Order: sequence, then structure tokens, then C-alpha cells
Amino acid sequence: MKNIYDITLENLEKDLLEKGYKKFNASQIYDWLYKKRVKNFDDMLNIKKELIEYLKQNYTFSTIKLIKKQVDIDVCKYLFELEDNNKIEAVYMKHNYGNSLCISTQVGCNMSCTFCESGRLKKVRNLKSHEMVEQIIKIEENLNIRITHLVLMGIGEPFDNYDNVINFIEIINNHKGIELGSRHITISTCGIIPKIKEFMNYDKQVNLAISLHAPNNEIRNKIMPINKAYPIEELLKTIKEYVDKTNRRVTFEYIMLKGVNDSEKHALELAHLLKGINCYVNLIPYNETGHINLEKSSKDKILKFYDILKKNKINVTIRKEFGSKVSAACGQLRSSIEEEE
Repeated sequence: MKNIYDITLENLEKDLLEKGYKKFNASQIYDWLYKKRVKNFDDMLNIKKELIEYLKQNYTFSTIKLIKKQVDIDVCKYLFELEDNNKIEAVYMKHNYGNSLCISTQVGCNMSCTFCESGRLKKVRNLKSHEMVEQIIKIEENLNIRITHLVLMGIGEPFDNYDNVINFIEIINNHKGIELGSRHITISTCGIIPKIKEFMNYDKQVNLAISLHAPNNEIRNKIMPINKAYPIEELLKTIKEYVDKTNRRVTFEYIMLKGVNDSEKHALELAHLLKGINCYVNLIPYNETGHINLEKSSKDKILKFYDILKKNKINVTIRKEFGSKVSAACGQLRSSIEEEE
């Protein structure tokens, strides 16, 4: 049986039309799912019993379970258990511009970035679209809020689960569904070039973020193995193609690692590398973990790095730090629970 949160409105319409039902029935079902948030087909009161029975026989409401929540100022970290007992994380962050949610797209990750807790526990499987949708639904219900901004930057590499991710975006972006605006959705990738090329032909204005984290191949090869397959010069060539084709600005994520990529020389190198690209750089203070022998850069180093980029006319921000009382690093809560079991 299919999970009801896995299906786009368009595909639900096709399914129902093929079975002799009306196209508008799909909109009714979407309204019950995403506006009224019912959890049982029998609660869809304006739908005929015959269609209710069809839905029961062909679709399921099986759901992910919230098993742990950590809370700090303006941040909540959630650990969910899936039907197969695998675990994933999501993080809610309150910003001055709205309610932001960072979700997972895979169970584990195969990209093996040396600074990332998620990569320590290798990929088990891709998440299905409904497992991404339900992260939003569960957290909105838990906090009694509406998520206004979404980032696919949790556990996993979204472009390593491309088809499920795009299907998920079609579901949540639909105005009859969760209705999350495409310009408020950001997909973060470590740089899988073939998928970036595919994504540049996607017809929705979803934001693209590149986990760069180094100004040259030497450093990036050491901390991000993906760079050996898709080196910086090829990645930036593809990003320039993306910007030219979509006319959309790209974000470059840059985690500040003490003694690794945070010197004035690195800042100048990065400024030169990104010159002329419609982009901005997001400098990210590193969340240290007990499992990885890396430290975050000092505030002075980060501010100096920021100033150099600014002086070289690179748009740059410093990400607000969250989670001093939670397992802040991506994958950290999951790995701590996995190790206890």
C-alpha cells in the first residue's frame, strides 16, 4: 500500500480518475490531509463511503514516531523513529524572518565529510517523500506553529535521493497542500554535479545551497571526499551555468574550522574564487562533537574572515548559533542514541 503523504495532488487526481472518481475528490482529500490535518480516512466527512473504502484499501496513514525532543532558546531538536526502527533528526529554529525547519533526507550519509557527525554513520537508505512530509507535520503540530522556511540540510545528501526529494517538494509546495513557497525552500548539496545540472531544469524557484567549506582543492579533498570526483573548478563552472540559466542566487555554506580553512589567506582565496558569481557566503560556526577531532574557529577569526570577504565585495553573513543545550551538530542526537542501544 502507498502512504497517502507520498502522493502529489496531480498523481492522486490521475489515480482517482482512472478508478472512476472525480478530479475534485483529490482536492478534497488534500484539504483534509494538509489543511484540516486529519489522521484517519473516516474523518473525511464530505467524501462518499465508497471512496473512503477505496482509500483504506490502497493507502495508509502509517507514520513516523517522535521519540526524543531537546529544547533551547529559539531551537528544538527532534529525533524520529521510522517504521523500520531507523532514526532521523529534524531541527526547528526561530528566526526574525520566520519559523525555519531543517529536515533529513536519508538515514545516514555516504558523503563522509570529516567534520560531519551524520557521515560517521553510513547511509542505510533513502527517505521516502512521506517521511520528509511527516517531519514537517509532526513538528508543526508539536509546536502549534506553521513552518515558513524549509532547509534540506539535515542527515543525508538530498541530491543522492533526488527523485524522492523532488516529489516531496511537489507535495509541500502545492497551494492545496502544505503550501510552502518554493522561494522559502532550500536544498543543500555537497556538490553532485550531474544532479545540479538536472536541478537547473526544474521549473520551481527552489533555492540552491552548496556546501563548499574550502577555498581550494587541497583542503576540500581532505575534508570532503566528494571533491575528488567533482573538484572545485568543475563545481564552480556548473554553478555559473546554473546562475546563468535560472537567474537565481546561490548560497555557499562555509563551516569555519580552526586551523583548517579559517585564515586570512583562505578568506582572500575564497573571495577570488567566488568573484563575479551571483551568490552569498554563509559562514557557519562549527558545532563541535566528542567524536570528531575538529574545533570551531574563534569569534575573532570568523569576524576577520567576514571583513575580508566584505571588503572584496562578496555578500556574506554569519549564521546565528543555536543549540548550546541540545545536540546541535547534524546527526549528533541520532548517533548518541544509536550508540546507547
